[in-house]
Amino acid sequence: MSDRGLALARSKMQAEGVAPAAIETFTRFYHLLESGESGLVREADVEPLTDLPRHADLEVSGDDAQAALARTAIIKLNGGLGTSMGMDRAKSLLTVRDDAPAEDADGTGGRDGALTFLDVIVRQVRAAREATGARLPLVLMNSFRTRDDTLAALAPYDDLAVDGLPLDFLQNREPKLRADTLEPVEWPADPTLEWCPPGHGDLYPALHASGVVRALLDAGFRYASVSNSDNLGAAPDGAIAAWFAASGAPYAAEMCLKSPADVKGGQLVVRRSDGRIVQRETAQTHPDDVDVSLDPTVHRYFHTNNLWFDLEALAAELDRTGGVLELPLIRNEKTVDPTDPSSPAVVQIESAMGAAVAVFEGATAIEVGRERFLPVKTTSDLLLMRSDVYELTDDDRLVAQVDVPLVKLSKTYKQIAGFDARFAQGAPSLRTASSLTVEGDWTFGARVRAEGDAALADAGEPATVPDGATVTADGVTP
Repeated sequence: MSDRGLALARSKMQAEGVAPAAIETFTRFYHLLESGESGLVREADVEPLTDLPRHADLEVSGDDAQAALARTAIIKLNGGLGTSMGMDRAKSLLTVRDDAPAEDADGTGGRDGALTFLDVIVRQVRAAREATGARLPLVLMNSFRTRDDTLAALAPYDDLAVDGLPLDFLQNREPKLRADTLEPVEWPADPTLEWCPPGHGDLYPALHASGVVRALLDAGFRYASVSNSDNLGAAPDGAIAAWFAASGAPYAAEMCLKSPADVKGGQLVVRRSDGRIVQRETAQTHPDDVDVSLDPTVHRYFHTNNLWFDLEALAAELDRTGGVLELPLIRNEKTVDPTDPSSPAVVQIESAMGAAVAVFEGATAIEVGRERFLPVKTTSDLLLMRSDVYELTDDDRLVAQVDVPLVKLSKTYKQIAGFDARFAQGAPSLRTASSLTVEGDWTFGARVRAEGDAALADAGEPATVPDGATVTADGVTP
């Protein structure tokens, strides 16, 4: 049964022109899957990561920071469609700020003052170039469904490309497997749902297939900073670049101290058997170990998914393995149609980009502040980014002006269309709020302000917060 399933999957991938390195990576994971490999990292087999160097304590000269950044490239993972928010195009094309002045008539820098994630990323790169003189190439890992729209959005930035280097390369895709047979699922109602992304661990076979690492080395670059396009905190940073260059490490991960809001996400742990740093994703945590894995008194850090690579070490490993790095398997169980729980159960084979920490001997990590981890996974996150909690600085970094409140919006706001309709007059002021909880269906007027532990109970029907009103723990005050 399994031999047939693998043969069918390989044939399907080959017919769609999937890169050989990606097919071989899938084949490796398939064998692990059929052998019963769960990819779980048990608490008894690891120890917490402790005593990391701190970004805030780095003493780096301006010359060293400039020199390191001059040899650094910025890689952004841009394959996400924002499907969890009801989007069908690149999440990075979603408006994240609407308070910046529009730029010149050449069209760059956002339209009518509205800035997308992609606009802010480009502005951050351009600001770092202007401040340091570094060429600082920006290269996106797009998917087949994000590439065209993304490149069209980048077209007005005619100063962005660096000679000899592409603006993007493509991530791969793989078939979803029926949970009962491990054969590629068939779904004639929507054949696109027969495919899934391989997780961000696909970075490595995609880099190998595209030749991007070798192109960067040939152009004189030695280091790469890699992060998600929905994390605007991961701006180019000369101090971290200099620290990484001086460390001599082949690989480094940025880690943050946990807060009460950090209930998901990967973490680095130390494997007891050999003392090596390894990554444990949420999906790799045994149910019996979840509580201790989330306990900030035991495991102090979570993984930001901001990575640093020595490109020479990365190129050597990709060449040695043909792009097939020995990353742990993540078995992700879903239904073929995520919106239809009655559709057939499938297994998606995935891997995590950060799991490569176990591949590179001498890999290390650094503690960074929360300002370098500002991901937007939900519309609650998006409301914070659009609010006055953050300001966009002259170098286009989003900086919190107060302690960041906890925002919880009801399922009414889950899809971006419904969210935008209910905040058409702009985000409420959250600077004096410690939290905002919205139950039910409320449309916010202009100049609304939240104070303290602001909360809106479900009114049982659609309701409105009037213009200029204040929301407190007791509800709405005109």
